[in-house]
Amino acid sequence: MSESLYELTATLNNGKEKYLSDYKGKVLLIVNTASECAFTPQYKGLQEIYDKHKASGLEVLGFPCDQFGHQEPGSDKEIQSFCQVNYGVNFPLFKKIEVNGDKTHPVFQFLKNQAPGILGKSIRWNFTKFLIDKQGKVVKRFAPTTTPEKIDKEIKELLLK
Repeated sequence: MSESLYELTATLNNGKEKYLSDYKGKVLLIVNTASECAFTPQYKGLQEIYDKHKASGLEVLGFPCDQFGHQEPGSDKEIQSFCQVNYGVNFPLFKKIEVNGDKTHPVFQFLKNQAPGILGKSIRWNFTKFLIDKQGKVVKRFAPTTTPEKIDKEIKELLLK
């Protein structure tokens, strides 16, 4: 089990490996996403938050996942295209991963250990959000029903620290 988020890597949607240490000093909002979920319109809010705060040091990281109701059936290329065409997404999207079970991606193992939710160390549904401060510490976990707009104040506070 990793001691730091910055020790981990994840594969971007385009196949390139990304070191999370590249995000040191940034505020992160990490989200497990899906293209066919009732919460999918949150992509719009995630993009708006990203546009609003990127210059101040926010990164939104989207991790597509197909573990909840088979709501992310597409390939990585199809997911990227869907997000760009329908929501103008230009924040980093990663390869489709698992967030629960034996094949849980190390990033989500770390996040769930740092911020357990209602179901303990499980992700309940798509669009669960984790807010991480500039030092890589998980500050808060947000339920899928919490829209990106409702997190804006907390993001601003972290950006000012």
